[in-house]
Amino acid sequence: VQLVESGGGSEQAGGSLRLSCVVSGMKYDTYCVGWFRQTRGNERGGVATMYTGGRATYYADAVQGRFTISQDNAKNTVYLQMNSLKSEDTALYYCATGSRGPEPPNTPIAAFFGYWGQGTQVTVS
Repeated sequence: VQLVESGGGSEQAGGSLRLSCVVSGMKYDTYCVGWFRQTRGNERGGVATMYTGGRATYYADAVQGRFTISQDNAKNTVYLQMNSLKSEDTALYYCATGSRGPEPPNTPIAAFFGYWGQGTQVTVS
C-alpha cells in the first residue's frame, strides 16, 4: 500500500488549500482513510477521516465547518479541502489508511493506522 500526498504550501490566514492523497495497493474496495497533522513536539492528531464508500466521517472540533474530506474513486484519491485557514492549522499533514479502528465518526487513533504517506507541509501566516 502506498499513499502519496500533495497540495501543501504557504497560505495567508483566511485562505484555502486542497490536499490530495493518491492511494494505491489497497485490497478492499472500501476502507477507512484519513488526514492527520503534527507539529513539532506534539503527537500526530486526527483531522478528518472517512470510509471510501461515503459513509460516516469524522472531523476534529478545531476544523469542523472549515475542512472537508472527500474522495474521487476513479482517481483513487482522497482530498482535504481546507478553507478559512488559521495560523494554528500550520502543521505537517499526513494521509493514512489501514485502520484497525475506531471507525468514523469516532475519534481516530494514529497508532491504529498501518499505512502513511510522507507528509506535506502546510504553513499559514
